[in-house]
Amino acid sequence: MKNKKNIINIIIIAVVLVLLFIIDNNIDEYRRKIINLCGIYVVLALSLNLINGETGLFSLGHAGFMAVGAYVVAILTLTPEMKDMNYYMQPILPILKTINMPYLPALIMGGLVSAFFGLLIGFPVLRLNDDYLAIASLGFSEIIRIAFINLVPITNGALGLKGIPVHKELIWTWGFAIATIIFMFQLMKSITGKSLNAIREDEIAARAMGVNLFRKKLLSFTISAFFAGIGGGLLAGVLGTIDPAQFKFALTFNIMLIVVLGGMGKIWGNVIAAVVVTVLMEYLRFLDEPMKNFLFQTDGLPGLRMVVFSLLLIVVIIFKKEDSKFSLRKLIGGKKNAES
Repeated sequence: MKNKKNIINIIIIAVVLVLLFIIDNNIDEYRRKIINLCGIYVVLALSLNLINGETGLFSLGHAGFMAVGAYVVAILTLTPEMKDMNYYMQPILPILKTINMPYLPALIMGGLVSAFFGLLIGFPVLRLNDDYLAIASLGFSEIIRIAFINLVPITNGALGLKGIPVHKELIWTWGFAIATIIFMFQLMKSITGKSLNAIREDEIAARAMGVNLFRKKLLSFTISAFFAGIGGGLLAGVLGTIDPAQFKFALTFNIMLIVVLGGMGKIWGNVIAAVVVTVLMEYLRFLDEPMKNFLFQTDGLPGLRMVVFSLLLIVVIIFKKEDSKFSLRKLIGGKKNAES
């Protein structure tokens, strides 16, 4: 029975890859970019869901790990000639100038460096709980962003990096999205995944069952940072340009929004929410442009798209049923009740 299920899963993955290849050769650049962004946000949503939804911690530092991954990929894939063009204000460090890697190894390296930062940051901040953890992780994310602005010989400062080799093929973003989905399902079926869920539900009971709380939290935080770095690297490969302003708190908020809408701790819910939110954000852009019909006429209202999008989100949140498995209220306040 298990072998049959594995064969079915392999067939489904193969069909999806074939469909991606067909779609990639029959769409324009605009739609390709939207589909690529959907795949990237799937990776990012699942990575944040691991720490916030599956483990029950409240972290707001995702944008910082994305920035690390994006800059690592950019620096490793830029040619020496393009580095000279970018670093005209202050020369790049000599050791970085000659480094040039293919895209795939650079992505993996970006994820590993982000995981290393996650490990370093996790040691102090994971000893905190709830709101304090959120504030500390947000603070570290801002520290990373400000450091990137000031480390001009490494990151080119506020000018950012341009001319990054572009990889717009859907197989990159959605290949990693599929790999992330498979990994998350396998992780949550394992003993480690069940331990993370136990921590989420009740830390006192999990400790009584022999779960090493700090070690499991640190593992979850590190894995989440790894996939955030992968997502940041993919974003750099799709856009071809990055700068520190792209990795402000608003980016973490957008990912958190997807996780909440998709359902805390629900893998498929996060996948669907990532696609729906990304597509909706793009296709509502017509609201910012001049409109004329038989009812009214406008000269263009910049920002109207976000107003309508926010109203739609409010409606969804109001009528969305309480998540029977896990909710944001439990995420923020559940542990306080358990400790009291």
